[in-house]
Amino acid sequence: MKYRELGNTGLMVSEIGMGCEGFVDKPYDVVKEFVDTLEANGVNCIDMYTSNPDFRTNLGRALLGRRDKFVLQAHLCTIWKDGQYKRTRNIDEVKEGMADQLARLQTDHFEIGMIHYVDQVEDWETVAKGPVMAYAQELKKQGVIRSIGLSSHNPKAALLAVRSGLIDVLMFSINPCYDLLPGTDDVAQLWAPDNYKNQLVNMDPERQELYEECQRRGIGITVMKAFGGGDLLSEQYSPAGKALTAIQCLHYALTRPAVACIMSGARTLADIKGSLAYETATDAEKDYAEAFASFPKISWQGHCMYCGHCAPCPKSISIADVTKFLNLAIAQGEVPETVRDHYQLLAHHAGECIQCGACETRCPFGVQIIANMKKAKDVFGL
Repeated sequence: MKYRELGNTGLMVSEIGMGCEGFVDKPYDVVKEFVDTLEANGVNCIDMYTSNPDFRTNLGRALLGRRDKFVLQAHLCTIWKDGQYKRTRNIDEVKEGMADQLARLQTDHFEIGMIHYVDQVEDWETVAKGPVMAYAQELKKQGVIRSIGLSSHNPKAALLAVRSGLIDVLMFSINPCYDLLPGTDDVAQLWAPDNYKNQLVNMDPERQELYEECQRRGIGITVMKAFGGGDLLSEQYSPAGKALTAIQCLHYALTRPAVACIMSGARTLADIKGSLAYETATDAEKDYAEAFASFPKISWQGHCMYCGHCAPCPKSISIADVTKFLNLAIAQGEVPETVRDHYQLLAHHAGECIQCGACETRCPFGVQIIANMKKAKDVFGL
């Protein structure tokens, strides 16, 4: 298992994590088997958005004696009421939900305290200026949570949260179909067939800006919906009109800026093992570029996908990394110090490009790589 830094939190998380859906409605012995499998394979990050009390109790039992081996992403503002999940902003309910979560998990802290499901700009403003954020900050001060997170499907709300300086972690829905759609308050629009009737071209600029802003500010991203609820794995249901593999979906998300961990959906042990196969997958199995280029309804023409098809460079330039840092600088209209430092640490720089053009002949998306190398040399001075 490979591990990544979760932004500036100081946490190291497995790049493959575990969503909690697979634990729900399972008896304790099955939950324990799931946790055994996670531990044996080095998966250390678990998301816990659901407020289902049986889930919390069973997971708490399964973690006894090994709690310190896991990074738990707990959610504030999700409670169990009248036998079902409910999102709340009522501070008394929020506090009760956190107390229940701590008790059932048999722990005195969570590594990440995730403010749950903020998709509307107005909702973010309510959270940021109200008792929910104040409570999260108090929990962090007390050490009950080690970092403050926020989950969202809408880049408009998420960008405001990231730029506020109030959060350390962002949980966001990332996959190659959602990334094409503009931000919306209505999460159902991410699945709406009408939004995919006409050909979609290139990533939504706000989503690209969000990922790059997180990278610049040291906000770690944990990913949900990497498989689009499973739709992307089916040619029949995929909005792209062609099926991807789980490994391709995981690799796409893991190559976005600031992404540290994928909360992989898994309802069975076979599902877990399917995601774990990413760690031993070949470059060919991870490669999503050819599949993307052949999508009948979607085009990324001219847009660098950081897929690595441009390699190898005869001067050993990491073209994908140079392009990623260039895009970060362009998005900011300046060169942030952290971006400059990361660029300078590259073994080879854009100024070494001999303009042979071999990379451009291999790019499935027709990116003008030589022009990007010239621009990067001008921007970074190397």
